Amino acid sequence: MTRTRIKICGLTREEDVRTAVEAGADALGFVFYPGSPRFVPAARAASLASALPAFVSAVGLFVNAKTADVAETSRQVRLSLLQFHGNETPGQCHEAAVASNLPFIRVFRVRTDTTADDLLQCERIYRDASPFFKGLLLDTFTDAYGGAGKVFNWSLVSKEIGPRVVLSGGLSAQNVAGAIAQLRPFAVDINSGVEAARGIKDAGKIHAFIQAVRKADERI
Repeated sequence: MTRTRIKICGLTREEDVRTAVEAGADALGFVFYPGSPRFVPAARAASLASALPAFVSAVGLFVNAKTADVAETSRQVRLSLLQFHGNETPGQCHEAAVASNLPFIRVFRVRTDTTADDLLQCERIYRDASPFFKGLLLDTFTDAYGGAGKVFNWSLVSKEIGPRVVLSGGLSAQNVAGAIAQLRPFAVDINSGVEAARGIKDAGKIHAFIQAVRKADERI
């Protein structure tokens, strides 16, 4: 059976961390962008991440952060993976990854005029630029940094790149099975789709989403 990995992003509360872990999430995301309503300071994230068991990863989301700040936050929180969501160049991502000694994923914000070749070209550029690069996370473009809870055109994701990407953008318990059947992504990432309010997760939605992913995996 194919096993789609699951990341729950934007955690700010202990009870939401516990729920995500108990429900079976593979990774939890902590937002270190002060402009986000889901922002958590490093000390707070370190406290939240300290409750994670073995094999559940802590992922740090950064937007145009200084290399020294990324490295210090990574050390303090004991992150497992970096996620760059701003205008960082391949070189800047590599520099921060080296300073933190951590792998990274790069967010590609899909626009209405994005093509399938754009995704492949971006992946090649980052792979050539850094051995720390582990893949693209595909999200829907918005003027602001961070997801808008909107689905982009999944037909842009070719069969070649689909199994290597992390899929995000407007996912929910209602549509994730279709996404998995169509794209077979390596992982899915959800934030607003499992929230009761910004930064406040809904336990029922988390369980429903993860159950929907697992049922979709059984059908593949």
